[in-house]
Amino acid sequence: MHTFATLTFPLRALAVAALVGSLGGCGADENPYKPQQAWSGRRASLPAPPTLPSTPIKTGDAYTVYGAIHQLRSLIHGKDVTANPISITGYVVDSNIPRAPDCAVHKTGKADPPNCSPEVPSFWIADDKANTKGPKVRIVGWARNFAVVYDAMKSYAKVKAGDQPKEKEWVNDDILNVQVPFPLPSVGAKVKITGAYNVAKTVVSDMVSEPTGGVMALQKMDTLEPAPQAAAFAKPIH
Repeated sequence: MHTFATLTFPLRALAVAALVGSLGGCGADENPYKPQQAWSGRRASLPAPPTLPSTPIKTGDAYTVYGAIHQLRSLIHGKDVTANPISITGYVVDSNIPRAPDCAVHKTGKADPPNCSPEVPSFWIADDKANTKGPKVRIVGWARNFAVVYDAMKSYAKVKAGDQPKEKEWVNDDILNVQVPFPLPSVGAKVKITGAYNVAKTVVSDMVSEPTGGVMALQKMDTLEPAPQAAAFAKPIH
């Protein structure tokens, strides 16, 4: 046993010495730092960083159009805008009242011809009244058809400038159980819309779907800034 221990110790000492020697070979003297000149060749062509939206999610108690759409698309915040009615503020940038087919423009109580297929009365709001191509929210549920819009247009034409309709002048859609907004939505107006919001809504028997911007079924509309011109059909009504 004594002889084995005597032989083992020198072997361990040699191993340690070899390890120390190998580490010593990595010193700075053998591979000194050599500074390099800055790159003077052609610069890499990189795309500009994207511009992040500066529009807030909400202004006061109402969502912006950007904010409502952002939350609608969010897996986390989707219920914030769909579980209960919300308000959205924006500018009316489009309306299908001027595009209503003549066959659908008449007073209530008269049926549309069999071959008449009008859209659901709708208007669209956006954050920028000059941008008709950007994000928009479609607003429906304020009139079930253009006959109701016709009746409202006739009745509201009697209201004096600056006044509100008298009780007998208000027009209600008795099927949707909603008061047709006054003034009627027209391009250029700034409005605050309150209602139920989601990617699709049903108006009577018509399903309206807008997967990109969403659809709001109107419960109330406040006009914050009037439109330059009142809503009108393509042809004057009498």
